[in-house]
Amino acid sequence: MTLAARLILGGVLIAAGGLKIGNPSDSVVAVKAYQLLPDTIATTVGYGLPILEIVVGVLLVVGLMTRVAAVVGGLLMFAFVFGIAWAWAHGLRIDCGCFGGGGQLGAGQQPAYLLDILRDFGLVVCGAWIVWLPPGRFALDSALGLAGGGRAYTQEEMG
Repeated sequence: MTLAARLILGGVLIAAGGLKIGNPSDSVVAVKAYQLLPDTIATTVGYGLPILEIVVGVLLVVGLMTRVAAVVGGLLMFAFVFGIAWAWAHGLRIDCGCFGGGGQLGAGQQPAYLLDILRDFGLVVCGAWIVWLPPGRFALDSALGLAGGGRAYTQEEMG
């Protein structure tokens, strides 16, 4: 199960970052559309977010620094849940920008806030699962002897 959680959260982060990294100005527009951060900080976040998503995603997929990456990935997803809920509560009509694009929706387009929140909350749960349990035998952490800490786990738990 931990392997599945790592691959799901890591894969989503890699996909999201990969779709944004080729056009960082769209990422900046998406972050600014939430109206949560001052422009200078939103610009920095918009440019840095795709890189962070890809790095954390790769770490999760290969299982290196797994718990740290899961904490960062889970916190990112929680921040996205908060941001989407904020936009919804404040009547903003924006595309979440989760997988590229973002910004104000066009006429006739409707936001999918509930689905976005449910998806991202499920990814928060994946992050928590990864932090709680060992990374599994298919993780570099395990191969390098870095998976220690906490209690001893059975082979079945390590998946």
